[in-house]
Amino acid sequence: MRSIAGNWSLWSKALCAAALALAAAGPAHSRKAPAPTESQVQAREILMRMAGYLGGAQAYSVSLRSGYDAVQASGQKIEFNETRKITLARPDKLRVEGERSDGAKTLTVFNGKEIVLVDAARNVYATSRQPGSIDDSVVYFVKDLGMRLPLGVMLMSRMPAEFEARVKTIDYVEKTSILGAPAHHLAARGDGIDFQVWVADGDKPVPLRVVITYRKSPGQPQFWAQFADWNLAPAVNDAMFTAQVPAGAQKIAFAAQLPRMKVTARKTAADKGAR
Repeated sequence: MRSIAGNWSLWSKALCAAALALAAAGPAHSRKAPAPTESQVQAREILMRMAGYLGGAQAYSVSLRSGYDAVQASGQKIEFNETRKITLARPDKLRVEGERSDGAKTLTVFNGKEIVLVDAARNVYATSRQPGSIDDSVVYFVKDLGMRLPLGVMLMSRMPAEFEARVKTIDYVEKTSILGAPAHHLAARGDGIDFQVWVADGDKPVPLRVVITYRKSPGQPQFWAQFADWNLAPAVNDAMFTAQVPAGAQKIAFAAQLPRMKVTARKTAADKGAR
């Protein structure tokens, strides 16, 4: 049976897992960490304000333009791009419309009952029963189904707790602007990754740009995303979270749903004869 995830690269899966967790918890250190500076305290407060604002939002929509490095065997980095439109309605509804740099379009829908993924370029779709919140479905989609969902942690209501646990150090870089919007530029580190985030100044502290560097991956590839058209009060209805499957599309399985081959020890005729 063909699988919906068969064409994703190993690096893309690693990107997805890393984006979901931001950074795995590191080992305990015996040395006491130095007290944070006033600038570092400010940076963490801004990051946590952003996390609380997004995590507490009952609904929003946003457009993303993003890119990621694919490190070749030669060490050369090739960047691929994609765009996404995200519409979220808590507690359990999410719609992600994506278009990759090769023109391939995808649609991912969580509706509190199931996950549906449509790949229009291949004219296939896959479904998986998944009742529960967006938080539960994001984890299931990434870790259990092995699919990509860059920056999935930013969709979660528990984003503040994730940041609190995962961000090891953070610094305030500067007050700047992104496409004319005033923003706070922050630089943080976790176990194995560095990330930068530009947070909008004012009473709506949404992320405007994110850059993630994977320090422990060969070539230290990067992922970046630019956010636009934030709407914290979008008009949503149940029809938006019902995936329209194209006529004639073939239903296939997620790769993780395929039966796993049982590996059994087999001896060759020569081995048996040597006994």
